[in-house]
Amino acid sequence: MKKIATSQDTQRMARLRQFMLRQGIAVTVSEQGGTLEMWVVDPRHYDIAVALLDQFTDDPADTSATQTGSIFGPTLRNLGQQAGVVTLVIAVVILIVAALQFFWSMSDMLSALMITPPGSNELSMSQPWRLITPALLHLSAAHLFFNLFWWWYLGGRVELVLGGKTLLLLFVVTGVSANLLQWYTSGPLFGGLSGVVYGLFGFCAVYGWRRRSALNLPPALLAFMVGWLLLGYTEILWINMANDAHLMGLISGLILGALYRVNSKSTGQRNA
Repeated sequence: MKKIATSQDTQRMARLRQFMLRQGIAVTVSEQGGTLEMWVVDPRHYDIAVALLDQFTDDPADTSATQTGSIFGPTLRNLGQQAGVVTLVIAVVILIVAALQFFWSMSDMLSALMITPPGSNELSMSQPWRLITPALLHLSAAHLFFNLFWWWYLGGRVELVLGGKTLLLLFVVTGVSANLLQWYTSGPLFGGLSGVVYGLFGFCAVYGWRRRSALNLPPALLAFMVGWLLLGYTEILWINMANDAHLMGLISGLILGALYRVNSKSTGQRNA
């Protein structure tokens, strides 16, 4: 990421952020010592962002209304620039699995992808893909969209900052560890990307802590995710949640975040 602007004017920074997003430039805003800082997520777009910043500074009233037509195209470009190939491929695979579940056969997809083979509660090392494939299953539309949103938000940031290989590693490690604990505590009938989402959350929470980075998560988000995890262990919610998968995903993500942070410090990558 590269810093492009600073300001103490909250409204102006909000207008500038919206302007950049409408132009298809992915930006993030952080706060440092009472000053707002805007960062271009993809350094390749920095020069374009500088030119747009000059245009905004010349006449912010006019530039705020430059896109009066359809916002569909810019929205798609903005979404694409906030993620990478691995983020996209896994999201598409999950959507395909969901379509097969909801429009073809739920039972067939469960049999093919749940952690143990049909009719068995025991792991089968002859089918190792089952250790991760429960993360592709979702039992409701709300569950699906909730997880895909956080996958794009967190996974996309990880891929842009640290690359697709890192995101793929996180997907596999956090997904497998979350699935194994959930199977051990509750049996094989579960599914969802939530364990991976909590793994990404844990990774970003540690790796991005007090860094000028897209992986530095807002305090409100940290509080929400931890609160939601704790709430799942109470009897307040009527939703059946894979709480142990959430917990193990979070733990494995925290560990990986710490390892990556130590490695980045040793190699001098302090602002990744």
